[in-house]
Amino acid sequence: MAEYEQVVQPFAPVYDKDSRILILGSLPSVKSREQGFYYGHARNRFWPMLAAVYGEPVPRDIPEKKALLLRHGLAVYDVIESCQIRGSSDSSIRNVKAADLRAVMEASRIEKILVNGRTAAKYFKAYQPEAYGHLVVELPSTSPANAAFSLEKLVQIWGEHLG
Repeated sequence: MAEYEQVVQPFAPVYDKDSRILILGSLPSVKSREQGFYYGHARNRFWPMLAAVYGEPVPRDIPEKKALLLRHGLAVYDVIESCQIRGSSDSSIRNVKAADLRAVMEASRIEKILVNGRTAAKYFKAYQPEAYGHLVVELPSTSPANAAFSLEKLVQIWGEHLG
């Protein structure tokens, strides 16, 4: 079994003044950290799901991914600023320091927060200010580990909230 590693959020949040929806994951996976951006695992369905919802091609690189987000009023960040974790195992997360969402919330027009999966929802509820609680919707994880949801089902469910 992998040893615990201290991981600090390597990515800045992506947002601008026109962002209306904040999408929060838990913490970038090993593959995402290697790729240098959110949802970098080749089998994660986040980018194909977003592309399908908006009827666009799947973005191929970081500039295209950022452009897709901002074009549709989306912001992306994570709930966890740092923690100890074994590999990418959400169940091993311990010693959590929550991300500070104030900069994103104050500099944009966030009307809704979509949390990507149970782990993100769990840590959001545990560590984020109650002031944001009324904005939160928990959605099924786009992770390849979430085999219960096909890409088509994710597109349907997420699409209802991304409007």
